[in-house]
Amino acid sequence: MTRSPHHWISRNVSSRSDQLVTKWLFCTALLVAIMVVIGGVTRLTGSGLSMVEWRPLIGTLPPLNAAEWNRVYQLYQASPEYQQMNFGMSLAAFKNIFFWEYFHRLWGRFLGLAFGLPFLVFVIIGRVPQGFGWRLTLLLCLGGFQGVVGWWMVKSGLTEQASVSQYRLASHLAVALVIFSLFIWTVFDLRDGSAKSPKGHGMASLALLGITILAGALVAGMDAGLLYNHYPLMGTGLVPVEYGEAGWLDPFENPASAQFHHRWIAAVTFGAVVVLALNARRHGLHLRSNLVLGAVVVQFILGIVTLLHGVPVALGGMHQAGAVLLLGFLLALLHGESHHRQNI
Repeated sequence: MTRSPHHWISRNVSSRSDQLVTKWLFCTALLVAIMVVIGGVTRLTGSGLSMVEWRPLIGTLPPLNAAEWNRVYQLYQASPEYQQMNFGMSLAAFKNIFFWEYFHRLWGRFLGLAFGLPFLVFVIIGRVPQGFGWRLTLLLCLGGFQGVVGWWMVKSGLTEQASVSQYRLASHLAVALVIFSLFIWTVFDLRDGSAKSPKGHGMASLALLGITILAGALVAGMDAGLLYNHYPLMGTGLVPVEYGEAGWLDPFENPASAQFHHRWIAAVTFGAVVVLALNARRHGLHLRSNLVLGAVVVQFILGIVTLLHGVPVALGGMHQAGAVLLLGFLLALLHGESHHRQNI
């Protein structure tokens, strides 16, 4: 039997093999979601600039002796963050912030192996489902690209300023969301059959959710959540007095404006997603609709509570986790909606 020159991406595989690949991809998607939450906690604890070296192939092990701890501590002491914000920080306190950045990077390595090694095995034994080889290869490339973007983000806080660029932070999160979304869509394509991209209200709701999350990244990047810890007013009105002070870059470089936009884009997204989920119930997608409705209500309330409490680490981490969970549920709903349209 003659095989296609691209047999590793075009071979028909058994249903059992498809199920195995689907479970593997779903587990990897969960690892990506956890990675996003760990990244959020790393940011919230002020740990992201504690590791000033980037050694992707080595450096998996943390400092194991006093000499190595002193070495990395001295490197941190030369950084702008230490000089401008954490001057005098003890070695014990440094170890606390070092943990989260180290754990974030370690999880990234683990995620790469959890996806890359099984993918290589599936390629070798010819168990990559037909038509999905290119998509899995893209995911592998995006994972490597994300590591580079992560260091590019960290590097922005190791020059003169003592914090990472909010633009690079948002870019890092955006790539993570693309990876997660592609994983989730692929899982449902394998499980339920390929579906076309969302359209109309569905695409608008997905775009709004993405914009809301990235607006939240700008808020995090400028510590804008520490301003105006009340809702719905910002000071004496709905619009902060600082609005527009930064000119045409105001939405991206004015912390008060960034928080204002995140608040009200989130409100619009809430309404759009609720209407979408309620309409989907007419197509028999009751479970997926209920999951989206529950997630969007909890996420909206959680965002307000997080703001009112001044963005503590626990609530901030839960808010980031809620965003990823809502995105996953929304993608599942949109996939089901797409199938409904195709079967009409």
